Amino acid sequence: MKLITLLLTLATAFAALAADNASTNRPAPPVGKTYELGADSLPQEGVAKGRLEGPFLFKSQVFSNTVRQYWVFVPAQYTAEKPACVLVFQDGQRATRTNGALRVPQVMENLIHKREMPVTIGIFITPGSRGEHYAEVGGGNPNNRAAEYDALGDRYARFLIDEMLPEVGKTYNLTKDPEGRAIGGTSSGAICAFTVAWERPDAFRKVISCIGSYTSIGYRPARDGEPMIPGGDLYPTFIRRAAPKPIRFFLQDGSNDIDNQFGSWFLANHQMLAAFNFANRTADQRKLDGPRYEVNHVWGEGPHSDNHGGVLLPDMLRWIWKDYAK
Repeated sequence: MKLITLLLTLATAFAALAADNASTNRPAPPVGKTYELGADSLPQEGVAKGRLEGPFLFKSQVFSNTVRQYWVFVPAQYTAEKPACVLVFQDGQRATRTNGALRVPQVMENLIHKREMPVTIGIFITPGSRGEHYAEVGGGNPNNRAAEYDALGDRYARFLIDEMLPEVGKTYNLTKDPEGRAIGGTSSGAICAFTVAWERPDAFRKVISCIGSYTSIGYRPARDGEPMIPGGDLYPTFIRRAAPKPIRFFLQDGSNDIDNQFGSWFLANHQMLAAFNFANRTADQRKLDGPRYEVNHVWGEGPHSDNHGGVLLPDMLRWIWKDYAK
């Protein structure tokens, strides 16, 4: 019986990892619309050049026996005398790719130059790789990605707030103002970003979510006396049943996103938007004091790909930082 249980557990874990790898590192299926990058995602003449430092290796204590890479983008306008805002992006190996879909450092460089977002240090972090050496399995994701990104709870938030920010803070003056900290990602990196803000709105209050995996990848059924482990598909329920939190949230997804045994990505993103709106509406009807969610969204026709989110990223960052001192 124990052998059967072990095999079932391993099969579930491998299925989740396979789905996550397939959804983020292999070419998207040839369905849906393709979007073209705009000028804000490309190098511009006359724009002061920042620098991308790294990759650096980091061994976490929160996620023991893992090693990961991270990069730091330092805009030309940064000075140590003034705390810089912070933008953390998951899957840093994709977010920093100069010929990729996201090109986050390039977008930051252009928008900071135009004073359309504040002076911001970018921190781009890969998932952890189990063991002593960093590796991307089969040229794809490091093998601890699903365990970190698709899990609910505060563990990733603790890693980020207690380990990574202090590490980067040894070199750069980072703001401690939660309104000055943003976090983003795509796919499972997006749900990871939301989990950080959900668990720790005292530390992060701005979220960018592209093709977010608000599905059951992290779910494990109860067995052998162990309780059920929830997946991200429960987030709409949590949002509806809790008082609104001070989170500003931008959602993007496409109508040709994945639909598989873990859920429908497009439907899941719609459920997130509906839950935020319900929570705000209910709080207003009850005349409750306190914050409200601030939510924006764009639905497209693309597949499970960084393409549309990358095209929208300049507008996402403008909106995320719309009322912050530039």
